[in-house]
Amino acid sequence: MIQVDLHGRVAIVTGGSRGIGRATAIQLAACGAKVAVNYNRHVEAAQAVLAHIQGLGGEAIAVQGDVADMKAVQSLVETVLSSFGRVDILVNNAGITRDTLLMRMSEEDWDVVLNTNLKGAFNCIKSVTKAMIKQRYGRIINVTSVSGVAGNAGQANYSAAKAGMIGLTKAAAKELASRNITVNAVAPGFIETDITADLSEELKKSILAMTPVGRWGKPEDVAYAVTFLASQEAGFITGHVLAVDGGLVM
Repeated sequence: MIQVDLHGRVAIVTGGSRGIGRATAIQLAACGAKVAVNYNRHVEAAQAVLAHIQGLGGEAIAVQGDVADMKAVQSLVETVLSSFGRVDILVNNAGITRDTLLMRMSEEDWDVVLNTNLKGAFNCIKSVTKAMIKQRYGRIINVTSVSGVAGNAGQANYSAAKAGMIGLTKAAAKELASRNITVNAVAPGFIETDITADLSEELKKSILAMTPVGRWGKPEDVAYAVTFLASQEAGFITGHVLAVDGGLVM
């Protein structure tokens, strides 16, 4: 565990029941934060994250809600404020894929990915800023992707959404910096999660060959980076996109 003290801080992690979100929620809690684990469908997985955090002696709640729905996000934030009294850290991690070639991509495939991945981040940022501005403190971390930096064939919707998150990060960082609220992003490479589990063995080998450090990333690799950006010590960093990709895009 990295030595970051988050005692007294309250964090929201969207898509917190699995993968990068799960690892991030656990890491933030291990550093002392109270954590709201947002999930949409995977209630059992979310409860398992709570049990893990509680086993560490931490405090957490699970809150269901689709981040693409502004009213659901507002309800999420209201629940966190009523439960913990404040919100200091927002990790926009919720995301989905609908991969296919652009010429085969349906309008629905485009819309659902943009609505969840990009509009969802906007909904969450907009919903927490009032509380963060009032307390004059906040840390917002958006989980984008190397696909948003370099693009990826078969992922026009996902790449566009993740690139949009980078623009959103920089714009929000400029708007909120004077209120002691930082906004940064992490851009994971290929991480061992449910999303990447179904890739073909041939593609997995080619990805490994392109990654200079010679291994796939683990969710914890991203969680450590997020935790640092969520810390007091990272207060002079804003508008930055931190690659956590083993050197894949450089």
